[in-house]
Amino acid sequence: MSTPDHPAGDYAIDVRNLNKHFGSKHVVNDVSLRVGRGEIFGFLGPNGSGKTTSIRLMCGLLTPDSGSGTCLGYDILRESAQIKRHVGYMTQRFSYWEDLTIRENLDFVARIYQMPNRREAVDRALESLGLASRASQLTGALSGGWKQRLALAACMLHEPELLLLDEPTAGVDPTARRDFWEELHRLAAQGISVLVSTHYMDEAERCHKLAYIAYGKLLTQGTAAEVIAEQDLETWAIHGERLTALAAQLRNAPGIDQTVVFGSALHASGRDHAALATAVARAVEGQPLRAERIDTGLEDVFIYLMSHAQDNYGATS
Repeated sequence: MSTPDHPAGDYAIDVRNLNKHFGSKHVVNDVSLRVGRGEIFGFLGPNGSGKTTSIRLMCGLLTPDSGSGTCLGYDILRESAQIKRHVGYMTQRFSYWEDLTIRENLDFVARIYQMPNRREAVDRALESLGLASRASQLTGALSGGWKQRLALAACMLHEPELLLLDEPTAGVDPTARRDFWEELHRLAAQGISVLVSTHYMDEAERCHKLAYIAYGKLLTQGTAAEVIAEQDLETWAIHGERLTALAAQLRNAPGIDQTVVFGSALHASGRDHAALATAVARAVEGQPLRAERIDTGLEDVFIYLMSHAQDNYGATS
């Protein structure tokens, strides 16, 4: 909804050509990104790639050296105070008080926000995140999954329009991760926008759109299908024994751009589809091996992008 002090727009985040240096290190390099309203946007990349700095630039927590943009219709350079009132930010590190109960933590956060109906807001957050039955439990006794729910509840107290989640499921068990993502999709269905950084490919596939950053540069963005199609990689899975040795043998063969062992299979990928098929056929001929062409996955694509990013930008970050 648009109000005189709250501009409307098609995008929750719309930034162009953001750059940021720390000393001689170019940690964010000409990043442009759009996140739609009610969209879950995945932000992927290795550690040290510039994800966290980019997120902080996009919501006005950090000033770029150059570039421009808006967050929820507000200018990221001049209206950071207004942005903060409408954004929930969940950092990588759990930062709540372990000697307080869940309710006491949420009440403390509500006081910081100076919310007029504190108890009502806390009760609503407890109920919506399934924390009501544990409200009196000490935070220090919670498992990683329940701490994660508390952190999300604290982010949602002031009913933000945009959630910025920095690797929120790191170190959390698969069941808790699944429940967390079901909650994110419920929030997105209500029109809340979500920008989430993650290392998990299954989580990336649950995003409406995603982007991959390495050494401060965005290498690709779009839907999962668009990102995969853009690279035009074909992939073969080879099954059998001594796959690590086979990977080394194939690594420099014509048509092979990358080889990666995934469990009991070796994935061989390349852009020259005919040369790739020939190389794979030669490798398995007369050997106790089985090869099949498979759909290229996000992980195949991201490994490929990362290997090329090191060649192009490794010296800068």
